[in-house]
Amino acid sequence: MLKITNIMYQYAQKKPFYHYTMEVKPQEIVAILGESGSGKSTLLDIIAGFITPSEGTIVLDDKEIVSLRVEQRPMTILFQKHNLFEHLSVQKNILLGVSKVLKDSIEEVEKVQAILKEVGLEAYEHTIASELSGGQQQRVALARVLIRREPILLLDEPFAGLDKKTRLEMLDLVAKISKEHHLHTIMVTHEKEDCERIAHHVYMMENNRLELT
Repeated sequence: MLKITNIMYQYAQKKPFYHYTMEVKPQEIVAILGESGSGKSTLLDIIAGFITPSEGTIVLDDKEIVSLRVEQRPMTILFQKHNLFEHLSVQKNILLGVSKVLKDSIEEVEKVQAILKEVGLEAYEHTIASELSGGQQQRVALARVLIRREPILLLDEPFAGLDKKTRLEMLDLVAKISKEHHLHTIMVTHEKEDCERIAHHVYMMENNRLELT
């Protein structure tokens, strides 16, 4: 269980505080809706460790993670853009999820091949990323996130730039993978349709507070 309790964050003095409380169970997808600039992505930045809250706790299975450095946090995050190195192959991009050294041992390559099968891209292992479609690139980005096998998956509107058919396919893939790997998935979106399709619970950012709808 991932428990976020009374997390408070203020960007600058005299600016309003953002307030977050939520729970996410294993295999569960929780969506956050809200207007642009309402503070949705700020929560993901806090969970990831990119910014530090002024108070509150984040606990995964009874272990506090707010005090952990970014690289120690049991999470991965997928953004809308800048997910891939376009001059590298699909295999090399995914290997970067394991190590910055790009180790290509038999064991690591087998892991890549298994992940590519999960996301339906096993035929593209040696394709250069720039040659892929937008939807295929996001599948590769998701594969790179998944190869780390971290229990928390954060999605910051990663499919917003895709056409509707591809976006829905990606959402279904996230739902499948979240269930199979018992992930705690938090998805920031501005699309109610995304929530209706895969979210178990939906929160709304209103008046700087996260509220369960």
